[in-house]
Amino acid sequence: MNNELLNLKPECVWKNFVELTKIPRPSKKEAAIIEFMKNWGIERGLETVVDEVGNVIIRKPATSGMENRKGIILQGHLDMVPQKNNDTKHDFEKDPITAYIDGDWVTAKGTTLGADNGMGVAATMAVLESKDLQHGPIEALMTIDEETGMTGAFNLKPGILKGDILMNLDSEDEGELYIGCAGGIDVTATFKYKEKDAPKKSQAFKVTVTGLKGGHSGVDIPLQRGNANKIMFRFLSSVSKKYKIGLASIAGGDMRNAIPREAIAVVTVCDEDAVMFADCAKKFGEIISNEIKSVDPGFKLVIEKAEMPKAIIPGKTTKKIIKAMRVVPHGAQRYIDEAPEVPETSTNVGIVKSENGKIIVANLVRSSVDSAKDALAADIESLFELAGAKVQLHGEYPGWKPDFSSPILKAMKESYNQKYGKIPEVKIIHAGLECGVLGATYPNWDMISFGPTIRFPHSPDEKVNIETVAKFWDFLVETLKNAPLK
Repeated sequence: MNNELLNLKPECVWKNFVELTKIPRPSKKEAAIIEFMKNWGIERGLETVVDEVGNVIIRKPATSGMENRKGIILQGHLDMVPQKNNDTKHDFEKDPITAYIDGDWVTAKGTTLGADNGMGVAATMAVLESKDLQHGPIEALMTIDEETGMTGAFNLKPGILKGDILMNLDSEDEGELYIGCAGGIDVTATFKYKEKDAPKKSQAFKVTVTGLKGGHSGVDIPLQRGNANKIMFRFLSSVSKKYKIGLASIAGGDMRNAIPREAIAVVTVCDEDAVMFADCAKKFGEIISNEIKSVDPGFKLVIEKAEMPKAIIPGKTTKKIIKAMRVVPHGAQRYIDEAPEVPETSTNVGIVKSENGKIIVANLVRSSVDSAKDALAADIESLFELAGAKVQLHGEYPGWKPDFSSPILKAMKESYNQKYGKIPEVKIIHAGLECGVLGATYPNWDMISFGPTIRFPHSPDEKVNIETVAKFWDFLVETLKNAPLK
């Protein structure tokens, strides 16, 4: 299927994207893509460096007559979010992505596509290997592990890069220029327990919350989609008030920065309550389906008989986790006063998992206001500590403060207007772009972010609009040609 993409325009970008789909590159498993990019740069006679954490840096001199332009760093990340549908067999560490054309879009078969940030990397490769573009000095910075900790950005050393302008190619709406982003912090709560024997004269059920759209916990958080973890614990809270249940295991979500689409719990119910429990589950599923039908029409709550577990989580711990999960916030908490459609502060209950005597709850708090981010993180920390969990705040990264007087912003607005007859929108994104982290190391950089239109990143519904890839490429070429003078 991927080969049909080679007929799309611009060919120079799509051929590189097809190559990227062949290389497994989930976050923290980027060895293959690092080696590929290193060899790719060397084979083209370009200065290529891999730093100590795995970031790949490739340099290309200015074209003739463009030596007086400011140096530009084209920046993207090599990793992708590994998400797949429950019925899709795919090993993200071994299997290539199966991409195909679906009308005006390119998407993938049952998995994330990797357009985030494969399109940015593919366009960077096209610039590096071009023979006919006009541009000043180019440095390509391709970082690792953007999606699960920004390890590459955090560990980039000062002084390695010489450019003046950072162009991050990792935003997801063509015709929009991003000049600021939210910072974030992880709040991880851990409940410890000793298993107890499963109750006798009981039956076991597997409860599955499925069919939700999920999505990016920053970009898609204002859409009010269902969170599988919140729905699951709302159900467990409801039935635990009517019947004596035991919780044997829970697993919901697997990425802190993706809205969880599925959650699975194994519960025990007394024999005499089994029929009523199943009936209660059916009614609960109908209630939730009615509540979120406009945003998550595929939602299902599925109840199946399961093999009786040998042990369950103690009732005291079960009650604590249920109560904590009922009240822990999820979603947009406040919107930006000057841009009321954009969240200022949000939180995502991304992961709940029981294993080896622990229940782990992973939350990602985002905000473009550091004090608001810290306050919400402290609220969640207090909540889980009151419930008896041990809480860790970690993985904090800064936001990116907008500069409305930016020279590259001025130049790109003019170039876009000349090419398309309109001024691009200037925005702040509620997501953790690497610009905030990189700008802390290189405070002299003039920074901007743009890209083609991508929908539903971090989910198997991820897709990139074909027409906007061509516009994104043409705009990038025009921007390089008209880059500010030194």
